[in-house]
Amino acid sequence: MASLNVLISGAGIAGCTLAYWLARSGHSATVVERGGALRSSGAPVDVRRPAGGVVDQMGIVPRLREASTQVEGMTFLDGAGRRCARIDLAGVRRSVDPKHIELPRGDLAIALHEACRSDAEFIFGDSISSLAQADGAGVDVEFQRSRPRRFDLVVGADGLHSAVRRLAFGPESQFVRHAGLYVATLPLPQNIDTGRDIIMLNAPAKSVTLHPSRGRPLAAFVFWHPEIPDFDHSDGEQHKRIVATEFADIGWKVPQVLEAVRASAELYFDSVSQVEMTAWSRGRVVLLGDAASCVSLFGDGSTLAVAGAHTLAMALAENPADLEEALRRYEAQHRKLVAPKQKNVRLVASLIVPRTPLGLSLRNRTAGAVSAIHSVAKSIGRRGRVSGD
Repeated sequence: MASLNVLISGAGIAGCTLAYWLARSGHSATVVERGGALRSSGAPVDVRRPAGGVVDQMGIVPRLREASTQVEGMTFLDGAGRRCARIDLAGVRRSVDPKHIELPRGDLAIALHEACRSDAEFIFGDSISSLAQADGAGVDVEFQRSRPRRFDLVVGADGLHSAVRRLAFGPESQFVRHAGLYVATLPLPQNIDTGRDIIMLNAPAKSVTLHPSRGRPLAAFVFWHPEIPDFDHSDGEQHKRIVATEFADIGWKVPQVLEAVRASAELYFDSVSQVEMTAWSRGRVVLLGDAASCVSLFGDGSTLAVAGAHTLAMALAENPADLEEALRRYEAQHRKLVAPKQKNVRLVASLIVPRTPLGLSLRNRTAGAVSAIHSVAKSIGRRGRVSGD
């Protein structure tokens, strides 16, 4: 089998998963990461079908379960902090996908990195500055700091604001579409107690979520807003001002959480966006994860990143001498998973963050009905087991 020399831009969830599976197939992987270390922040993410089988084969499920958030339920509050509804989230997840794991994004990234770091070359604190594939036999890559090198394949697993996508396909404005919301996440001080439930406070077009974790609790701010003309995704001080302004009129624990925002060095803030592309590869350059098909909200991105990385690695393992066919197979298969998620982003967002008082009322009543139905189902199941003993 021909061995490929692959450059992966981005040491996140997609990049580390791909590096692991490339090594298993006998290929060599070099991973370049702009940051000086793995990103440790971010909201909790989900590992569920079809990613569950991938991480199980990698042998890291015990580590992921150890880091899991152990959330029991989701409690919805109105704008005054009064409880409106509660869902037994742990029970619902067990009934839908018993292998489902929710954990902080940083813990998932660390586990994936530890699984592959001995089999891949990692370059931190550097990034790709140019790509050239004029002769069709490889990709000549120049870096900001490292010496130039040639690779058989370059994979852009570098997120929503992908440098590889910009260099190989064109400017971000051609592919990234604002989905109507902005999101901010940060770890909280230990003195903000979240209990064992996710607590979501809603006002029209806004939500504040406090999320328990094994370590520090986490917070997320989500709000509907037209695209901000002067928004800079790398300007942390601008991000803090925007969040403080948008949520200044909300009570409950929000003023305390906003103080944490102002003091935080770990705030993540960005537009909720979708990436829409007619093709994910161009010659010997291919995109993976959010760089190709961002669905940046509500946990699906990590599951899709793991699944997509595995699909790409398997396509390359089966067709190492025919990259065009391998990349075609990867894209055809993975688009089947991505397309429904991209189609439903706005619908899901409208259910989680209703834009009107009427929408909030309907959502809360629906949540209460879901909880009641699940409670009845559990009761029937218990009686059935007792009667059958």
